Amino acid sequence: MMPGKQPRTRIQKKNTETILEAALEVFSQHGFRGSTLDQIAKAAGLSKPNLLYYFPSKVAIHRALIDELMQNWLDPLRKIEADGEPVEELLAYVLRKLEMAREFPRESRLFANEIVQGAPNIMDKIEGELKSLVDEKARVIEGWIASGALAPVNPYHLIFSIWSTTQHYADFDAQVRAILQPEGDAHFEDAAAYLDTLFRRMLTP
Repeated sequence: MMPGKQPRTRIQKKNTETILEAALEVFSQHGFRGSTLDQIAKAAGLSKPNLLYYFPSKVAIHRALIDELMQNWLDPLRKIEADGEPVEELLAYVLRKLEMAREFPRESRLFANEIVQGAPNIMDKIEGELKSLVDEKARVIEGWIASGALAPVNPYHLIFSIWSTTQHYADFDAQVRAILQPEGDAHFEDAAAYLDTLFRRMLTP
């Protein structure tokens, strides 16, 4: 997962995982620019020289996190099957994205912070792997519309709206909880029902 030197022992593997976990916490709170190696080392319970043994720079740590995040982020979109029932395929994607917001809020905020800053560390992935996958699924959606199986909709803006309505519950978690004051994560069940109704009505021919 990390560039350069690979973990050779159980302790090295454990330390690498500890650093990445600490970095995820720090980056998700402060963004890339607002985070420092000292903060990450402190959160990991390691000295800065020890941290630099595993990762040569803040950029290297951030890149390792982003590489893993991008794969996880793309998986739900990859699962949309062209030969499936169109409305159900897209609704399943909505629910997978909402579940990711529930299970991986720090990862979502890490990604959001990077995008807000202009995506300086991941633009190559956005313009490459992410764009290619979105283009592929947009063609699938266009095919469904042409066949009459899906209501006419701009496929790109549909995907953007799915991202915004699901990732909102991670990126703006404090605001959502302050307004709803839910018990635990109960609001995610309400959100799932609401989004199902919203997108089902829009997409059903």
